[in-house]
Amino acid sequence: MSTPPPLLGATPDETLAAFVTRARADPGVVGLVLSGSQVHDGMVTALSDHDLHVVLRDRDASPLSGLDWFRSGHLDLVVLTLDEFRRRGLPGDAAAFSRYSYVHAKVLLDRLDGEIGAVLDRKRVLEPDEARAAAAGHLDAYVNQTYRSLKSFRDGRDALGHLDAAESVPYALEVVFALHRRVRPYNKYLRWELERQPLGDRREWSAERLLAVLRRILADGDPDTQRALFQDIERAARGAGHGDVLDAWGDDLRLLRPPSLSGGGPAGREGSRGSSGP
Repeated sequence: MSTPPPLLGATPDETLAAFVTRARADPGVVGLVLSGSQVHDGMVTALSDHDLHVVLRDRDASPLSGLDWFRSGHLDLVVLTLDEFRRRGLPGDAAAFSRYSYVHAKVLLDRLDGEIGAVLDRKRVLEPDEARAAAAGHLDAYVNQTYRSLKSFRDGRDALGHLDAAESVPYALEVVFALHRRVRPYNKYLRWELERQPLGDRREWSAERLLAVLRRILADGDPDTQRALFQDIERAARGAGHGDVLDAWGDDLRLLRPPSLSGGGPAGREGSRGSSGP
């Protein structure tokens, strides 16, 4: 017998309330976690639904398991077991991309004496070793992608350089947030995150400055803007102890630095490390 879908109320709030009441009456449900725009102050619109994670003791513990990935204009459900919830979004998990959804999530139900909240807290920030590994890996990929881009611009292939510049942006954001032990937000929440929880007090990571730089890179891949961003990231990465990752690129870094800092102008070597994939 199929699981009845959630009852839709007149508003998303009514639909959520009805489903929470249903879940609370189900002993197989051990936790309810709300995420999405509803937990980001000022981001809710007239079209916003409720993103709800339903945590079960196990798959056979509740008929609600049949509602995994239920979608409506009022309510989106992710139904998972407690073991799946503990792993979800963490390094090595197939859904590691979903981690930011838990950073500001709110617990609506916790039948495990605080364990649901404790699991959430583990996902909210990067552990020191995790942050260091993430920053190093994404830094190497960012340098690689930026090097590819600037070689194309140097060689008169501006359109291709623009494409590589655009692909460097996600790596740059991963680096910047990992250097602060933060989970990179979904793009939808990037301005919100930078304004509500700034990345320290340095101007280069302010919403005004960083978003303007990223928009210019995405617009046309402007080499001077790419070099300005690299200068900021290099300074921060070296300050955090990642000089070894950068130094492995040797003289190729001259192409990424502003001419005044490159020791005689940009240069790059064909067939160097930057010609391989990240």
